[in-house]
Amino acid sequence: MAKRRTTTDAVEILERRFFSGKSAKTALLEQERTNAAIARGIYALRKTARLTQGQLAKLVGTTTSVISRLEDADYRGHSLSMLQRIAAAFGKRIDIRFVSAARKKRAA
Repeated sequence: MAKRRTTTDAVEILERRFFSGKSAKTALLEQERTNAAIARGIYALRKTARLTQGQLAKLVGTTTSVISRLEDADYRGHSLSMLQRIAAAFGKRIDIRFVSAARKKRAA
């Protein structure tokens, strides 16, 4: 049996311990990363435009609580139509890509 390379990289240690060989957990992790990226993206657009959540809600035609939920990394109810409305409010469009499911190794 080949000896596993030792590491002090905390992320790599956690991935080995909790996700290696566990496809269901790995899929959940990827979903959570996507949710967090969407939330950060909406927040960044809003802050760059110097809008409050209420102001963005008015532009999009929704409520402040909806914008608040969308900016929460734990929110799982993102809809493409709502994301398109937000993009349109900023004069942007959504770019969806399909990428390889194989995880990239972190740069050292």
